Amino acid sequence: MKSVPIKMSKLDFQAILDDFRYLNPNDPGAWPLVPKASILIGLFLVLLLAGWWFVWSDQLNTLDQAQQEELALKDQYLLKKRQAVNLDLYTQQLAEIDRSFGALLKQLPNKSEIEALLIEVNQAGLGRGLQFELFRPGKEEIKDFYAELPVTVKINGAYHDIGAFAADIAKLPRIVTLNGVSVVPLKNSEMLTLDATVKTFRYLDEAEVAQQKRAESDGKGRGSASKPAGAKGGVK
Repeated sequence: MKSVPIKMSKLDFQAILDDFRYLNPNDPGAWPLVPKASILIGLFLVLLLAGWWFVWSDQLNTLDQAQQEELALKDQYLLKKRQAVNLDLYTQQLAEIDRSFGALLKQLPNKSEIEALLIEVNQAGLGRGLQFELFRPGKEEIKDFYAELPVTVKINGAYHDIGAFAADIAKLPRIVTLNGVSVVPLKNSEMLTLDATVKTFRYLDEAEVAQQKRAESDGKGRGSASKPAGAKGGVK
C-alpha cells in the first residue's frame, strides 16, 4: 500500500503584507485577522513596558528594600534574643570586669604614696649593688583617670645585677614600667650602663578628676564661642 504524501500549506507572505498595506484606519473592525492580532500583541507589550517603567519598577525597589529591612530586623531580633538569654552571664562578666578593674586600680598609688614608690625603685637598684648616676623625676602627665610620672635613670652595674633589677621592678606591688631601655658597656670597665625611663603611675583623686573635667568643659566652651568682630576704622 503506497503512502500518500501530505502537502504542507505555505504562508502567503505577500498576502499578509498586502493586508497591512491596505488597512483602513477608519474601520478597524474590517481588518484581517493577522493585522488585528499583531496590533493587539504590540499594544499588550507597550502596556507591559509602560507598567514596568512607571509602576512596577518602583514597587519592586520598595519590595527589595522592605526585604532587606526584614532581614536586618531578624538579625537584630536574634542578637537581642541571645543577649536576653545570656543576660545573667553578661551580668556576671560585667561584675568580674568591675572587680578586675578595681584590682588594677589598687595597683596605682595615690598622690601620698608616689614618693614611697620612688624610694622602692631606688632601693631595688641599690639592693642589687647598682650605682645610680642619675635619678631625675620628670614632669607629671595627667591622663583620663590617672597621672604618669616619668623618671630618667642612669645605672651602672653588672649584667646579671641589671637583669635582676628589671625583674625586681616587675615584681613590685605597684605598676612600674621600664621604657626606652639602652644598655651599653661602661668605658674601661666590665660593668654596663643602663639608660632608661622608669614610669610610675598614680590614680587621680576626686578633686583632681573634677578639676580636669572643668578644664575640659571650659576649653570646649572657649573653642565654640565666636570671636568678636573687630572694629573697622581708618587712620587719618
